[in-house]
Amino acid sequence: MKQIDINCDLGEGFGHYTIGQDDVLLQYISSANIACGFHAGDPNIMNATIKKAKEKGVNVGAHPGFYDLHGFGRRPLHLEADEIKHLMLYQLGAIQALCYAEHVTLTHVKPHGALYNMASTEPYIAKAIALAVKVFDPNLVVYGLADSELIQACIDLNVPYAIEAFIDRTYQDDGTLTPRYLENSSIATIEESVAQALSIIESNEVTTISGSTIRIEADTLCIHGDHQGSVKLAQELQKALTNRGVQIKPLGVQK
Repeated sequence: MKQIDINCDLGEGFGHYTIGQDDVLLQYISSANIACGFHAGDPNIMNATIKKAKEKGVNVGAHPGFYDLHGFGRRPLHLEADEIKHLMLYQLGAIQALCYAEHVTLTHVKPHGALYNMASTEPYIAKAIALAVKVFDPNLVVYGLADSELIQACIDLNVPYAIEAFIDRTYQDDGTLTPRYLENSSIATIEESVAQALSIIESNEVTTISGSTIRIEADTLCIHGDHQGSVKLAQELQKALTNRGVQIKPLGVQK
């Protein structure tokens, strides 16, 4: 039976503000990327999300981003390599402490937003992230875009990695995600998102925003928890995968 990890960015509220339907989404995913307090999240939300993931048997990962609550971590910040390494370590330490208190194993790291996108194309940022993870816990798996600088940095530094693809975002011809400031950066309908997921899983292909077809491989597929309709998308994706004999399961042995 074919297997695929489905990951989702969760815990992205702050204080009394709630974003997404985490409780419901946890029923349909296998890995949760939990915001670590910089772009979203706070100690109470982080702890509650870790506990809920544990109850559902969902893997817990860190979702560190730029220190930018107002911009939700989606605005590029031009930092030096050491600054990026330190912001990673700061956030990893925070979520690890809460995981430890709840007897939960932290399994992976997925950079958020602008940090993720910049690490895909900027070698020094990718290396800083990979170095931080290796220093913190060499067993943590880094989620990164296919053929990205982040994946290459993990290969160079012998850091475990998983190749990630997105089912609710559109792609450029070079394999990068369409920037959010451009029109059609997100896929318009649930049907199109499910179709993109199936194309990636079954054919290792995705149709870009220009209409071209590019090759893409994936160990894990991402659903954005803050997108409108994310719960319905998760439900329809699970149904489609089940009908095709594909099992949703956390990552096992890593590269």
